[in-house]
Amino acid sequence: MLAFTTLSSLYLRYFLIVLTALSSFMVGFDLMDNASGLPASANLVLIYIMYKFFYAIDMMLPISLVFAMIASLVELVRSNALAAYYAIGYSKARILAPFLSVAGGLIGIYIALHTTNFARANEFSDNLRETSEFIRPTSNLFFTHEGNYIYFGNLYPLSKRAEDIRIFTFDQGHLKEALSATEAVYDNGYWNIKKAHLIHPPQTVDLKAIGIVSEDRENMKVLRDFKPKILDQVYEGKANFTIGDGLEALSLLKNQNVDIAKITSGMYRMFITPWFALILIVICFSYTPVSARFLNLSFFSFGAILVTLMVWGLLFMMGELSNNKTLSPEIGVIAPIIALSSVMFWRLGNPLRRVRVKSRQN
Repeated sequence: MLAFTTLSSLYLRYFLIVLTALSSFMVGFDLMDNASGLPASANLVLIYIMYKFFYAIDMMLPISLVFAMIASLVELVRSNALAAYYAIGYSKARILAPFLSVAGGLIGIYIALHTTNFARANEFSDNLRETSEFIRPTSNLFFTHEGNYIYFGNLYPLSKRAEDIRIFTFDQGHLKEALSATEAVYDNGYWNIKKAHLIHPPQTVDLKAIGIVSEDRENMKVLRDFKPKILDQVYEGKANFTIGDGLEALSLLKNQNVDIAKITSGMYRMFITPWFALILIVICFSYTPVSARFLNLSFFSFGAILVTLMVWGLLFMMGELSNNKTLSPEIGVIAPIIALSSVMFWRLGNPLRRVRVKSRQN
């Protein structure tokens, strides 16, 4: 128990140092790049920095877990503490357990944070810089729902309001009804329109048939369960939605003949990608020497950091390709994690094979 606490404290200390350093560097670099475009209000600048720091944590937390592990291993080897743990009978699994437990708990918290507006921190900060508002309206939004084609001139997600609405209803490929309204408000699962103008085209092309029929209606309810957040985040093509928004969008759109690859990719990246940190932690530990006499620690730390950056960059690139629909979510997000897991299990299997070979020789 004492060793578990000692190793956990060591790892947490390095993790906080690395995460703070990387996040501060990212925020500082952003401030240097966008200082001239920030709002004049000091309060808004502070809020902007806070949201950028949240976004930096979102980006840097998984890789900080690996860097903290590398720093902890270097200290354990340099101080001969790792050799001492082996000497008193600790197994590799017992030494690795504190690191995996802490890293797994932090990844769990990291995923849970994506159920909140933490996932939209970058969007909020960019909106503050560009418009001095947290959420800006989405313009010229065109989408489909249950076979209908809908157009919103302006969507205000925060106030759950839309302007300049057009809804075209089709039946077997023929226009059945065209609705237009100046404003709609989302409430109780529906978009409520106080006053709408409807146009019904003729059912048949015949000189004796009834021509175009128009009418005005009041208090109409349309687009059931189409929440403003889903419209704003999913149909606008933004990837920084919360887990709740993503699950609702998947549930709503799965039967709407809408391409949900971007939503699926975003959900995979939130739930699956962060676990690459645990895999790299195990791989780094498998290459760690017992003593500094067996390997140059500078070379070991440099190689571990370089490999971590390369893997992180590759995962980020594959995720972006998946988000842009160049690759499928399964190939862009899941396949690299499976390949990395295979490397981890191969590394874990090597020591077992060496033990079996030695036992046979004896």
